[in-house]
Amino acid sequence: MNAKEINQDTLLAGETDPLSDTPVHLLSLEGVGKHYGNIVALTDVTMAVDNGRVTCVLGDNGAGKSTLIKIIAGLHQHTEGTLTIMGQDRTFTSPREALDAGIATVYQDLAVVPLMPVWRNFFLGSELTSGFGPFKSMDVQKMKDITKHELAEMGIDLRDVEQPIGQLSGGERQCVAIARAVYFGAKVLILDEPTAALGVKQSGVVLRYILQARDRGLGVIFITHNPHHAFPVGDRFLLLKRGKSIGYYDKKDITIDELTAQMAGGAELAELAHELEQMGGHEDTLHDVEGELRTTSRH
Repeated sequence: MNAKEINQDTLLAGETDPLSDTPVHLLSLEGVGKHYGNIVALTDVTMAVDNGRVTCVLGDNGAGKSTLIKIIAGLHQHTEGTLTIMGQDRTFTSPREALDAGIATVYQDLAVVPLMPVWRNFFLGSELTSGFGPFKSMDVQKMKDITKHELAEMGIDLRDVEQPIGQLSGGERQCVAIARAVYFGAKVLILDEPTAALGVKQSGVVLRYILQARDRGLGVIFITHNPHHAFPVGDRFLLLKRGKSIGYYDKKDITIDELTAQMAGGAELAELAHELEQMGGHEDTLHDVEGELRTTSRH
């Protein structure tokens, strides 16, 4: 394993606020954790999100990915460490506070109304109006035009924004949600397992739109358990296991094989092999662990 973890002392190198010329991230976590009484759901997580970069958070079920999302999105408050937005310490007390700070979250189970048209879902809860007082009404044509334009800007070609969103594929619905977040001014876009329930073709569509969002200057947090989806689009990779960070890497410092090995538990196997060797008297078990470690390293 030759992967080199990100050095926290140099994490800010080259990242500056264009107005003050001081080092700053769009969003950063330092030693962040969440405890529920005596239960530790997340501990000592450090990561950063920057303009035009994709930070991938990888881990299996129970790794702490959902807790991390909820802290950043304002659903839960962290109990240790610091969360900063553009260099300012923040603790969000509601999703609205996070949204007002420019953090938009697209969850795996999308909050859409299947029988409503695409344009209605695009503006759901934020409808445009025209007129005044008792003469105020929804500006339907403007919302249709904006929806069509924004989807086209993201490279999404829909035949008709009047069609019910439930008729779109899972990948297309994810892409509409991404375009909506971009339109409403998101600076940080959190995508919760957007490819988890999709086939190969639709996953590819979603990955392409993740890159579209990145290229439009957003800082993207891509939550996934699939390193083969993360690696093509990611710039940084945070690996979680049982609520702890087991690695934080820049793309230039890790290969897809090394990332996959880490996900498969390569680091834990190596640690176990070392402990067994130190203890002695466990030759058969040590042999099995070393064989498993060699198999993992080849993937």
